[in-house]
Amino acid sequence: MNSKSARVAQPFSAEATLKRALRDHLRMLGFTKNDAGDLILPDGGKEVVRNLHRNQWREKMAAAQPLLQRALPKLLPHFANGAEIDPKKIKLRLIRVYSDTPEADLFRVATLTWSVPVSPGFGRRMRYLVWDAGHNRLAGVIALGDPVYNLSVRDNAIGWDVHDRAKRLVGILDAYVLGAVPPYSFLLTGKAVACLVRSKDVLNDFRRTYGKTVGVISKSAKHAKLLAVTTTSSMGRSSVYNRLKLGDVTYLNPLGFTKGFGHFHITDSLFDKMRAYLREKDHAYADQHVFGEGPNWRLRTIRAALVGLRVNENILKHGIQRQVFISTLAENAYEVLKAGKARPDFSSLLSVSEISDLARERWIVPRAERGEIDYQSWTRDQIPNLIKRKVELPTAEKRRTG
Repeated sequence: MNSKSARVAQPFSAEATLKRALRDHLRMLGFTKNDAGDLILPDGGKEVVRNLHRNQWREKMAAAQPLLQRALPKLLPHFANGAEIDPKKIKLRLIRVYSDTPEADLFRVATLTWSVPVSPGFGRRMRYLVWDAGHNRLAGVIALGDPVYNLSVRDNAIGWDVHDRAKRLVGILDAYVLGAVPPYSFLLTGKAVACLVRSKDVLNDFRRTYGKTVGVISKSAKHAKLLAVTTTSSMGRSSVYNRLKLGDVTYLNPLGFTKGFGHFHITDSLFDKMRAYLREKDHAYADQHVFGEGPNWRLRTIRAALVGLRVNENILKHGIQRQVFISTLAENAYEVLKAGKARPDFSSLLSVSEISDLARERWIVPRAERGEIDYQSWTRDQIPNLIKRKVELPTAEKRRTG
């Protein structure tokens, strides 16, 4: 074979290798396909979702090892022992997290305890440690970032057409990290953490950080106001976010479910191979990931690779539907988001401190007094094992691979 023929054959070989890796990956996860090319989920409920994330967890844990070795011994004392917590003295506040700080390390370690891998977020970002000032311990974490551009249940609830959405999506953020860490999670503190996104503190942080920014793509002044925050359950229907009210105020409203379409089942290593494939073809999406490209860049990149590989795009229909919620910071948020004319009414917003007090009496103290769960036996020394268990093989898979 001459050198010219070798150069022609090489892209085909790389393409075939990538297609085979993609098929093997989906088969290993337990997916099958129907006649239309849609993926069919294996049976098993929430445990299936956890298993589908297991390879992502392995990749994230490999990347996190330097952080864990360097920082975990110093960070562990910030987590609480259950026995030292007096639920009546819990007092939540928000600490803003910035990159390359000890707070950022603590935030990242806390998210490694989550049930599913956490995205780094896209575009605008506001991250927080939820701190229990009453015990000087970490109670939870919050991260807000740019929302998904196409989300039909959100757009239908607001009454948006494509033009409305393009103009006013800037008034929404998405809570892509939202919850409590043990032992606070045992005391329903996750409900309190979720309520904190609808606070004066978050509104004011947004106003200071993004209120006078210029759009990266449009190059026009946005004068953005944070009108609403969306969030999505990690696994189906959420028991934490449903019926989330304090007094007469509803803090999260359910909007419906996603369509089970996305890219979470495509691991970072597969995604990197797809980018390398597109880069060889001089495709713009291979490296189009600067600020402003938004959370849809990864999906667009995967779709472009699938088209180039001549693989049915229906493999992005993974079938896992997640419940979508919205927290409206303005009383008339839908009206402002729909028409863009009315003045936002933020009169019902409370401070983080006020929300903390209400949530403590509504959920945390009653949960402790009912004695439904033994939060007091939890120790911070269990955190490393909690992180490690995310990547351990389930029993059935151990038998298959042993």
